[in-house]
Amino acid sequence: MQSTIPDITIDIPLGALQVMKDRILALLGKEKVGIYLDSNDYPTQKHQKFECLAAGGIKRVLQSDQGAKTPGFKDLQSWLGEQKSWAFGYFGYDLKNQIEDLKSENPDSMGFPDMCFFEPQWVIAIRKSSNSIDIFGENALEIAAQLQIDTRPISESKFGSIELRSVISRDDYLSKVDTIRQLIVEGDLYEMNLCRELMAEDVELDAIQMFRKLNAKTRAPFAAYLRLEHLHLLCASPERFIYKSEQQLISQPIKGTRPRMLDFAADESMRRELSESEKDKSENVMIVDLVRNDLSKICIPGTVKVDELFGIYSFATVHQMISTISGILPPEANEVQAIKAAFPMGSMTGAPKVRAMQRIEQLEMSRRGIYSGALGYFSPNGDFDFNVVIRSLMYNASQRKLSCQVGGAIVFDSVAEDEWLETEWKLNGIKEILISDK
Repeated sequence: MQSTIPDITIDIPLGALQVMKDRILALLGKEKVGIYLDSNDYPTQKHQKFECLAAGGIKRVLQSDQGAKTPGFKDLQSWLGEQKSWAFGYFGYDLKNQIEDLKSENPDSMGFPDMCFFEPQWVIAIRKSSNSIDIFGENALEIAAQLQIDTRPISESKFGSIELRSVISRDDYLSKVDTIRQLIVEGDLYEMNLCRELMAEDVELDAIQMFRKLNAKTRAPFAAYLRLEHLHLLCASPERFIYKSEQQLISQPIKGTRPRMLDFAADESMRRELSESEKDKSENVMIVDLVRNDLSKICIPGTVKVDELFGIYSFATVHQMISTISGILPPEANEVQAIKAAFPMGSMTGAPKVRAMQRIEQLEMSRRGIYSGALGYFSPNGDFDFNVVIRSLMYNASQRKLSCQVGGAIVFDSVAEDEWLETEWKLNGIKEILISDK
């Protein structure tokens, strides 16, 4: 497990990539703790090493429960350094309180720890453009056998309709948008990301099967399923937070959204509208500047640059405006320092970042928790890749609660009605999979 050389490699039968992914998910269903990362063969994502990466079981774990005095970034770096190996997990949004003089006092509906990383007993990796599966772990032969026992597609489970209800009313959300616009007029902010939570109670579902349904619907390049015993994250994120390959860092913030349309001409019109939108470009460039500043804290001076500005990327349910910023990490800097310098991500906070986070705490009604945090992995050689936890369902099986949060950037030019509509666009994929298919 301390090497990037697999313990065993097996071939993927011709045309059976998705079947094998389903088998990997089925293996995770037998574990109390596990993670699954899927890039869904997204065609224009240039920096991903893996088509699929999964890990299960626990050899050791570092968990930070809610509160500023529990383990944090420094403890994680020590923990990672104890034994160079694969590590999987996430940074919750509320770790901001360990970086700045901030607090999180809004109600928490889900109960995810602020941070959790584990060294797994086994890792399964499918590299980009590969026709084979690499398996790491002492039980690699057993894992390989289980993957090859039955390669028939897994039958789809049927779910009843689940209705998510917004914690905040539409009118209250519109009022908060206008409040933020007034704060911008007063010079308090330039931009702020405002989120709202939707909830469903008395919910019982097969989380892995629901994730398969969500993943098939959205086919996002940073899709993820996480299980921490009774806690489940079903993530269809299109956004990368930060990636490290050797000494290069890459961040790809999203700002700017339009819905996909069934009619080709209408869909192209939406894509063109986004590419020409001065408001969306204004939102995007402010966050690009923020990310450049964040990376400059840790990268070699003069190496931070914008590789792509205002790129338009199309996903299954939305078009997005994405920019790419890169920098070179000095040899003496460690992995966790690089992440801490940019955390939380600017696309989910605003500018100035600290002031935006203070206002987020005042204006939002729910604790974000794992939402708008970052989930991913560290490899044994110190490389890493973390997404932004958005377009996600959070499920607490013991409390039978299902949660979803959604938001968008508010700037001076924002129109409150349009901002509400944008959150609805972002919810489309999730709401569609929750409709009854009995």
